[in-house]
Amino acid sequence: MKTLLACMVFLAGSFCVVAQPASSPTEKAVALTQAAVALDGSGASALEATLKTTALNGAVDSPVTNIRMVVRNTSGIAYAYVSGQVTFYDAAGVRCAEGLFKADAVAPDESFEADAPGIRIRCAPATWRIVATNLLPRVSPNSISTSSGSAPSSSLNLIISIDGEEHPIQIDKPMVLTMGDSKRTIVVRPAP
Repeated sequence: MKTLLACMVFLAGSFCVVAQPASSPTEKAVALTQAAVALDGSGASALEATLKTTALNGAVDSPVTNIRMVVRNTSGIAYAYVSGQVTFYDAAGVRCAEGLFKADAVAPDESFEADAPGIRIRCAPATWRIVATNLLPRVSPNSISTSSGSAPSSSLNLIISIDGEEHPIQIDKPMVLTMGDSKRTIVVRPAP
């Protein structure tokens, strides 16, 4: 009976596994003189990077330990935080180095200079690519809507829970709470 149950769980799990389709877009490795493009989750271009560091010939005993690159937000979305991975490949296509980059508050079509501290390039790279690992969009309080999608954020039903006691919150309306033997007034306002 246990064997039958284990087989059923295994079969159910194998039907639930969905692999990424082979035709999905991926970031391509490009020549060092070309711009590398990172895609967002839908396969559209999100970031584009060009190298500023030109001396990249590393060796096992003397690796290149940092690079500089210029990254541009090519999407129409303003991001509060972006991060990604930069990877270098030798002439045979073997990965020989990888590092991370990040930036805060990137507007559409804005560029920023980034480095990849801790990278160790142990070859003479021929190609490179970047992959966006985090693309956190910047959301303003006015763009948040209810499930109907039409109400502004000021009409959201907000509740604050203090020690299990729930209190309704309204934007710009004072809320008076009794804490111990004193009364406290709290006002919630949108950020300027």
